[in-house]
Amino acid sequence: MSTQTHGSDGARDGGAGHPPNSEILRLEDVGKSYGNVHALRGVSLSVRQGEITCVLGDNGAGKSTLIKVIAGLHQHTDGHLVVNGEEVRFTSPRDSLERGIATVYQDLALVPLMSIWRNFFLGSEMTTGFGPFKRLDVKRMTVIADEELTKMGISVPDLERPVGALSGGQRQCIAIARAIYFGAKVLILDEPTAALGVKQSGVVLKYVAKARDAGLGVIFITHNPHHAYLVGNHFVILNRGNVSLDRSRADITLEQLTNEMAGGSELQALSHELSAPGQTPEPAAALAASRQTGR
Repeated sequence: MSTQTHGSDGARDGGAGHPPNSEILRLEDVGKSYGNVHALRGVSLSVRQGEITCVLGDNGAGKSTLIKVIAGLHQHTDGHLVVNGEEVRFTSPRDSLERGIATVYQDLALVPLMSIWRNFFLGSEMTTGFGPFKRLDVKRMTVIADEELTKMGISVPDLERPVGALSGGQRQCIAIARAIYFGAKVLILDEPTAALGVKQSGVVLKYVAKARDAGLGVIFITHNPHHAYLVGNHFVILNRGNVSLDRSRADITLEQLTNEMAGGSELQALSHELSAPGQTPEPAAALAASRQTGR
């Protein structure tokens, strides 16, 4: 994608024709089937400029399939996918990217042995000169990478450092800053805090919020309701390919979100089944919390 047509300023004002909090992306009863297997059924959600939509669910809930449909890796088999008011059907990730939808996967698509600035422009390198004299414009790319990372509040003294020498949180932040610079209007984050400790997760969540404040619509995929509730504006829970909860932040508490995420009524029934005779059943909320923390 050319930096001449997709600069950072356009990303920050949300693009022409996008008033604050306007809807950028909408899924209407989207389904995805692989033969007789239904990975998604009737999924509806909306992504608005300057808001974070958190999609939660356990393994096998359909989160990965949802990402692949929006990112253009797979085509939906049912329902409608609408971008900026126009129904679309992506045939490739390039289609999705050209519509302003950038996906940051867990593996980040970064090359560990390459420098920070080189990774920032990976696949979209700037050049200078013509014909046989054409070469990488290292100085310009280094300056831009430094400016964009600084805007995100990321301080990296040496942009020649290999990305592999950075922490997991720093690598996530570079991937987010890169997506914003190259004109993303919708940013999909695939479990960005899954493999990180508490401190590094906090760093990533701060930059997720910065992406929202820069005017992007963010889809934050996670299985951690605590992380989701820290930054989310809207919450959608997937369960076996179906939407089991769809609430705005004003309509749900962290305890309720955690309970619903962990099974809610199913856990309540289980707590009664597992309790010994004469023993008070453990509350479902406590079971939910233990499930999330691994205790």
